[in-house]
Amino acid sequence: MAVAWGSDRPVLAQLPLSSPRITNYYCHIVDTASEEKTTLRQAALAGDATAQQQYNDILQNHADALHRCRTQNWPKNQAIWVRLYPCDVQVGRLEQLLDEFVDLGYNHVYLETFYNGQVLLPQAENDTPWPSVVRQPGYEHRDLLAEAIAKGHERGLQVYAWMFTMNFGRSYANHSDRQQSLAQNGYGQTSISLYETASLDPNLTFTPPDEAFIDPYNRQAKLDFYAMSQKVLARQPDGILFDYIRYPVGLGADLVANDVEDLWIYGESSQQALLDRALNPSGRQLIQHFLEKGHITEDDVSTITEEPLWQGRQVDSQAEEFSLEQQRSTLQADLWKLAVSHAVQGVLDFLNVAELSASRQQVPAGAVFFPEGNRILQDGYDSRLQPWDQFPSSLEWHPMSYGICGDTSCITAKVQRVIDHASEGTNIKPVLAGVWGRAMSDRPSLEAQMQDIRRVAPQIDTISHFAYSWQRPDRAQERQFCQF
Repeated sequence: MAVAWGSDRPVLAQLPLSSPRITNYYCHIVDTASEEKTTLRQAALAGDATAQQQYNDILQNHADALHRCRTQNWPKNQAIWVRLYPCDVQVGRLEQLLDEFVDLGYNHVYLETFYNGQVLLPQAENDTPWPSVVRQPGYEHRDLLAEAIAKGHERGLQVYAWMFTMNFGRSYANHSDRQQSLAQNGYGQTSISLYETASLDPNLTFTPPDEAFIDPYNRQAKLDFYAMSQKVLARQPDGILFDYIRYPVGLGADLVANDVEDLWIYGESSQQALLDRALNPSGRQLIQHFLEKGHITEDDVSTITEEPLWQGRQVDSQAEEFSLEQQRSTLQADLWKLAVSHAVQGVLDFLNVAELSASRQQVPAGAVFFPEGNRILQDGYDSRLQPWDQFPSSLEWHPMSYGICGDTSCITAKVQRVIDHASEGTNIKPVLAGVWGRAMSDRPSLEAQMQDIRRVAPQIDTISHFAYSWQRPDRAQERQFCQF
């Protein structure tokens, strides 16, 4: 049975409702007003009807004050990223969490909804391939996502659903009928086997993450994600954010993709789609050889009977004069470009499926990405192949602008890089890592980071902070581990 969370039941007399006071430029509410709200909340949860009415009044009062402050100050929107846990079904926990966000000046909440192979849907209504976050007996009908959205709105908060996208989690991979949906590289690895192998390397300090990346060309994966996202959107979040729109991060030398085997295009669906990009039999034959061997030989070239063609290939008018080795070298370079473009297009196509699920519900959508995830390096590409510079401008762009360089220069440089690549009108909403009031791990305080972003990009009107668990690790741990 759920019990009220907190100290012993407070004895509460009739309290006057004080006007909320904002302490600073970032719309933090003063401690005395926050403490008053906490006292009222605890009394209301203990059954005091008068306190309940006063608590409702102070929620509206603080919501109005937050709205005024955010309207009058930069940034107009200040967001926090947060994960909910099963413990948050206990009485008072969700209310306390959301109240704290208001106290810290946040008017947007990015709520982790699909992550680590589980989804924030009630068990009784979850027919997706993923288990529900809340799986405790007796709580099968609790809908934490819907509750957080409703309680957030009571406090003047906009609540977005934050979703992993191409990372479906290990629970998905445990379904025997979903094995063909997983991405594979040319070494026969999935992201699961890649990381498990790395964890055995004595030269690496590495724990395999709960990740399972899918083949973005796989139809079943698209159908599963679309159906699940529709159930999330039925809870009517104020927006939806798509994260992990990329391939796995390589390890060691594989941080750079410089061979076709490094690319995650060896799943059955992806291979078939790549072969289908051939425009004639000779083109298909060379693509097949390139996939199988990682290169083509002069013998491969000499056996074709026509100029090999595939989507995007421009034939050199002087090709007939090339030596056999020159032809082989040119064709292999063209095949490498094709393979990389094919991998990138898979990411973009899967994002389009995700965006479609939101647009049909007329819900704002955004893409979360690393500004360095699309790097072209000296000898290859960033292994994540995250083509964010090709993401639709109709999406909100949420660049994870994390940097550790002792000051804000590397952070503002990431934001500026995104601005430079974005088309006019793109809504850029940088994501910052850190804590209020002090530096952390050689990262400047959130205040310092925000001030410098405003200096270089005053047109930006939304900043988000990753994550609540970094700001209050004690609270996060308390919410993660509890007794039912």
